[in-house]
Amino acid sequence: MPAVVFDQVAKTYAGARGEVRALDGVSFDIGAGEFFGLLGPNGAGKTTLISILAGLTRATRGTVTVMGHDVVTDYAAARKALGVVPQELVFDPFFSVRECLRIQSGYFGIHRNDAWIDELLAGLGLADKADVNTRQLSGGMKRRVLVAQALVHKPPVIVLDEPTAGVDVELRQTLWSFVARLNKDGHTVLLTTHYLEEAEALCSRIAMLKQGRVVALDRTANLLAGTAHQMLRFKTDDALPASVASQARVTGRIAQVRAHDAAEVESVLARLRQARVRVEDLEIGRADLEDVFLEIMQGAAEVAS
Repeated sequence: MPAVVFDQVAKTYAGARGEVRALDGVSFDIGAGEFFGLLGPNGAGKTTLISILAGLTRATRGTVTVMGHDVVTDYAAARKALGVVPQELVFDPFFSVRECLRIQSGYFGIHRNDAWIDELLAGLGLADKADVNTRQLSGGMKRRVLVAQALVHKPPVIVLDEPTAGVDVELRQTLWSFVARLNKDGHTVLLTTHYLEEAEALCSRIAMLKQGRVVALDRTANLLAGTAHQMLRFKTDDALPASVASQARVTGRIAQVRAHDAAEVESVLARLRQARVRVEDLEIGRADLEDVFLEIMQGAAEVAS
């Protein structure tokens, strides 16, 4: 039995200019024990889909189940099987970290679970903050508390909605180490993130959303292998010639240019030499998930137009 099933899920809203379609017939399963990535640009429908999964929003059409429990008709059982780490920092400023976790446990009818709470505190680097009031914590520490709250009832399915947005490297490493351990122990993980290197490293399978529709769904390795081109990466302080700039992705001093074969690599380098562009740290490597993501999104846009 799959851990999570989305079956023809659609969601529409009434907008000022008529009906707005946030999701349009989304269907896919997430296997038990899988580490699954849900990717897409802003406005693609990721948060809406997770809100429906968590029971915070009702789908206009379609069904969603968690561990076999329908999120509408069997809400209590579905919600108990789910641990959600939201994007927003939501916390109760009147309690200590340990008190927050005990209260959260009580929402699920769980009592006297201090041993598990201690394990969560240690695993997430919160042991020395256990008796600190949550309003005194930094943003990164509050994010750790949210993760602990989502896990306090030991849910079989964990949903991480942009869990590392705006946090430091230490928290990312701590979080991924702990979540990877839970996944190894059999927990199913659904991750949404804009850090595609995280998705590439962690997720065995990925779905990509664009304008409320699934435009790619495959194993991460297959998505990467399905890209025929390589990437020419280099640093430069000079402006790229128009013929190269039109096919380049530039981030600060780093430029990345798609190249399908050796002849195309030489063609790009020749145009750079001709334009007297000074190149540093030149390397040729395989396309990464960010390259694949951009290619799929651009292809989906061309089909839609």
